[in-house]
Amino acid sequence: NAQFQNIASIKAAYLAAGDPVLSIDTKKKELIGNFAREGHTYTQAHVDVLDHDFPSAGDGKLIPHGLYDLARNEGYLHLNTSHDTSEFCCDSMAHWWERHGRQHYPNARRMLLLCDGGGSNATNRHVFKEALQKLVDCIGLTIRVAHYPPYCSKHNPIEHRLFPHVTRACQGVIFHSVAIAKQFMEKAKTGAGLKVTVDILQGVYVTGKKCAADFLENMRIVFDEHFPKWNYCAIPAEGRFR
Repeated sequence: NAQFQNIASIKAAYLAAGDPVLSIDTKKKELIGNFAREGHTYTQAHVDVLDHDFPSAGDGKLIPHGLYDLARNEGYLHLNTSHDTSEFCCDSMAHWWERHGRQHYPNARRMLLLCDGGGSNATNRHVFKEALQKLVDCIGLTIRVAHYPPYCSKHNPIEHRLFPHVTRACQGVIFHSVAIAKQFMEKAKTGAGLKVTVDILQGVYVTGKKCAADFLENMRIVFDEHFPKWNYCAIPAEGRFR
């Protein structure tokens, strides 16, 4: 509960200051091809699909990395068919900043990321911190990261403010291609005015990468005294701690 209180305090401070607060996570991966999906949809003709979802019968997997802007109630999905790596996660955030964040937050010098503790942004992966360091050097913002405790990922705002609505918009839709998935994911909306933007990232991401040998000695990651494993800041090369 102490970490939840800490996140609430930091989040309130960033929102009050007008700084971006993003909730990030990777949505469930989907097979691309003529595979049945849960839900019902209306069609003008009978649709035949494969009765088994063998990956070899499809065209790969769709990996949707999501970002949810808490202040603006806007969701962003970046689709890729490679691998869900820390590099992909940080490229997704860089793409958001260059296309949207820089415009929405022109005076921002810092950003808060809310995320769980596993996957491409795992708390115990040095490759994530290395990719995060490259990201802050690229965009020039100090990024504070606050991880939710283990088994508490459902408390991450993106899990209930974006992903369920994207799932509903795609119910019963056959993902024959990445373009079809993009088309339907963009239709997600809520009565509260949620807007969803979907882009396709063409990069190829390799698994099994190791961080540089001297990264731990030279990294500019500042860990909080309070639960340092879950709370830390990445500082740009030419920036200062904020």
